[in-house]
Amino acid sequence: MNLFSQAETLLLEALGLKDFKPNEEGVNVKSFKESFLATGRLDAEYYQRKYEDVMNRIITQKHKRIADVVTIKKSVEPGSDAYDEEGLPFLRVSDYNKFGISEPTKKLSESFCNANRELVNKLKPKKESILFSKDGSVGTAYMLRNDANFITSGAVLHLTVKDKKTLIPEYLTLVLNSKLVQMQAERDAGGSIILHWRVSEIENVVVPIIELEKQQEIAALVEESFRLKKQSEQLLEMAKRAVEVAVEEGEERGMAYIDSQQKNI
Repeated sequence: MNLFSQAETLLLEALGLKDFKPNEEGVNVKSFKESFLATGRLDAEYYQRKYEDVMNRIITQKHKRIADVVTIKKSVEPGSDAYDEEGLPFLRVSDYNKFGISEPTKKLSESFCNANRELVNKLKPKKESILFSKDGSVGTAYMLRNDANFITSGAVLHLTVKDKKTLIPEYLTLVLNSKLVQMQAERDAGGSIILHWRVSEIENVVVPIIELEKQQEIAALVEESFRLKKQSEQLLEMAKRAVEVAVEEGEERGMAYIDSQQKNI
């Protein structure tokens, strides 16, 4: 994912944060007014200087609250009684990361889907929806390249950009996966034994908004990296199948299979 790394570097450069290192000093003196009365938080970890440094760097440039730039949709937790060996894929936090989605291990039964058909159809995320985790590995973002034929667990929010003329979904996804937002997640959810990021906290996440031309440059790098990743996966599958064909039907047929498939990649 070399191009993906380039996009991440370009993002930090655009924000003037490429070589930024937040203060790791553990002590940060705050008055009661500056702490609890301002944030409602009394846990000392929340006020570490590194979090304050990151926020100060973001708010010195153009920025927005997440709730102002996206709509946030919650999903459902149907319960284990709805699981089956076959059925509609049920995606959980462990089934995806910032690079893609793996085949969900859980499925929702046909009877559950039939009984809740309208709800299920509403909860299937659409193209350019950003999956964003609020439990477990909090703050993991992935943008869908196509409409999905699955629903997600309640631990995964669906974010939809309100105005794509000013904020490109690929750019926002990269920002959400960056240290800028990850440190906000760490600050907000760090006091929990089981990591949980409240929706009310996520709504107040602050993201930098850079000029559209630079967003487009970053988005192009991200999309090219995903195109190449998909191509390499297709080539690998083609090679595996070609070996099977060669073993079963001979080397000549194996090579013929490769020739017939290459034009589709």
